[in-house]
Amino acid sequence: MRRSRLTAYVTSLLLATGFALTGAATAQASSAAVTGGYVALGDSYSSGVGAGSYISSSGNCDRSTKAYPYLWNAAHSPSSFAFNACSGATTDDVLAGQLGSLDSSTALVSVTIGGNDAGFSDVMTTCVISSDSACLSKINSAKAYVDSTLPGKLDAVYNAISAKAPSARVVVLGYPRFYLLGQTCLGLSETKRSAINGAADYIDAAIQKRALDHDFVFGDVRTPFSGHEICSGSSWLHSVNWLSISESYHPTAAGQSGGYLPVLTNAAS
Repeated sequence: MRRSRLTAYVTSLLLATGFALTGAATAQASSAAVTGGYVALGDSYSSGVGAGSYISSSGNCDRSTKAYPYLWNAAHSPSSFAFNACSGATTDDVLAGQLGSLDSSTALVSVTIGGNDAGFSDVMTTCVISSDSACLSKINSAKAYVDSTLPGKLDAVYNAISAKAPSARVVVLGYPRFYLLGQTCLGLSETKRSAINGAADYIDAAIQKRALDHDFVFGDVRTPFSGHEICSGSSWLHSVNWLSISESYHPTAAGQSGGYLPVLTNAAS
């Protein structure tokens, strides 16, 4: 069969099976994030606290040029980029001050949010300076908040994103586990480490459920961070950083580029 006839035959066969249409749709979806605008929302895990190289104009939001949104933008050159994530942000902060860049031309939105609502800072402070029992009690209080209140808070953010950017692919990224267990490691007890990891799983499960219920994509970063937790010897997370306490328990530059960025890249296509 001559090349032109073979090409026509294969094309007609693919059309008949619907494959060509599916392939075109897939190509359109994978390029949409590049040809449209990208808006990065969320808290310190998205702004890049802990990664260094902070953008001076971002002030206390501590947006880093080594954060995964900045890196994704540099690699894909979307038609526009709004880096709105801010250190310390809660769901209320996202609603009040981060959504102004969203519109009908927005093709991709990324967000990490919920940890500060659930009292992330208080949990870690208590676990660092107090007893095992106090740490576990604070974690249980955070879990109770995740059960009772956080889902509604997430729904409000997700509904607002959908309303303002109805065509966007929304990637909701979770949080990593902090510790590699079973290691000889200075610092917190194994009881505390295990409970903190469990809390990360707990909030990730809640965030994932709300994200999927809104037809968003959930980006699970626990897999790429596996083997790079605190106590691993190759940590992508800061432990307590007394020189810059706000960076404690946040991803390093390697955690942003090796942990978060690949998850967003895969989820955005």
